[in-house]
Amino acid sequence: MFKSSASVMAVCEFCRTTLLKDLGSVSNLGKMSEVLEDYSPLQIGSSGRRDERAFTLIGRIQLTYSAGFWNEWYLLFDDGTDGWLSDASGQYALTVERKTGGALPQFTELLPGRPLQVYSQLFTICDVRTARCTGGQGELPFKVGPGWEARVADLRAKDRFLTIDYSDPAAARVYVGEAVDLPGLSAQLLRDPDAISDAAGRFHGKIAALNCPSCGSPLAAVTGITVQSLCPSCHAQIDTSGATAAVLAAGSSVQAVHFTLELGAHATLEGRSYTVLGALRRSDADGGSVWSEYLLYAPGQEFIWLIETAEGWQRARVLDRWPEWDGAANAVFQERNFTQRFSYEAIVSFAAGSFNWRVAVGDRTRIIEFAHHDTQLAAEITREEMTWTRGVPLPLDQVRAWFGEQALAQLTPHPSYRHTAHKMLIALAVLNFVPLIAAPATTIAYSLLAALGIYLPAYYLDRLDAQTR
Repeated sequence: MFKSSASVMAVCEFCRTTLLKDLGSVSNLGKMSEVLEDYSPLQIGSSGRRDERAFTLIGRIQLTYSAGFWNEWYLLFDDGTDGWLSDASGQYALTVERKTGGALPQFTELLPGRPLQVYSQLFTICDVRTARCTGGQGELPFKVGPGWEARVADLRAKDRFLTIDYSDPAAARVYVGEAVDLPGLSAQLLRDPDAISDAAGRFHGKIAALNCPSCGSPLAAVTGITVQSLCPSCHAQIDTSGATAAVLAAGSSVQAVHFTLELGAHATLEGRSYTVLGALRRSDADGGSVWSEYLLYAPGQEFIWLIETAEGWQRARVLDRWPEWDGAANAVFQERNFTQRFSYEAIVSFAAGSFNWRVAVGDRTRIIEFAHHDTQLAAEITREEMTWTRGVPLPLDQVRAWFGEQALAQLTPHPSYRHTAHKMLIALAVLNFVPLIAAPATTIAYSLLAALGIYLPAYYLDRLDAQTR
């Protein structure tokens, strides 16, 4: 029996047969591909409340795109209306369909990071991508199957969330809602961490391979959680999003990089055990600044990033409630004003381990950093996606307490030469500010040459250091 009058198809939980409801009759469409059981705590039958209305999840489609996959859960409110709960890497948004309020731009005109006014509200485009359906469960409000493509754009404004679905060539559909979390939804009947670990990566009994298909080395992969692993031995790119591990690209002769935190290292944070799944080495475009990023995961929890720079450590998380940004030098988050500090292009120079999106050496991301005292915001923009992260300083002693001394493979790298040169130049400028005001122009010119004499060697030493690390 169909639970929702809006449902037009249903996938049998046991035999995968797909039934189509049409004018009072039901026909058999064949078998639907199974979904990849991932780390999501949600399942068919999970329930919750939003705006005093109770709802139940009655269907799901799984959508795959160039960098990974996500779930769209079809939900039925107790008043008979329906909606969607988007579930992507532990970030959630609940939306309901709304009539389009005027003309919409063409799908090809949309770019991440651009502003767009919809329903008299200014949004920022955060995702623009084409995805294909790779599996489904339960009831769904439209006919969908393997190979069905969705062309979607997601937009955000603070905690407001809007999706424009261009899948139907005849007319775009608009879904409006907000970013949510499971506690805020009073979510019930969720999978517990043991059930997630037991089921993740399985297609009803088929377990993904955990060894590199290229060289046989063990992978630090958690199937169903990550979509790609990069073999630390041969550096092959391994697709771990399916029933078996497959080589995406043969490894190149990239010199191994030594990370402070080892892949597979365990940390105890806030009473929970986290594992280092992946490690990235990134640099700016000229190679002068180099830093490491570590992806940490615990069952049923959001991903955590630890960032190691020459200046120290940061703990960072991806934001689902966005700052207000004027598109220039100022951003407001949690009623605090953040000022732009840097804008640069970050390039991946090495990656190893597993990630919840596909990453490759040479990937480029535009990063705009903002600061308010010790707190940092970073907007990261690619051709398909824009994200915001919030980072706070993390003392080295705290890292040691989480991981233990033995897990730290090396000490934090020394501060960059440019960082030291900046401090020297600031100190000299403060000490000589008054004399320089009264000095003739030739003295100021000599002082500028002296400053270059301090800064340029530091710049080239940083580049040399980056090439030898």
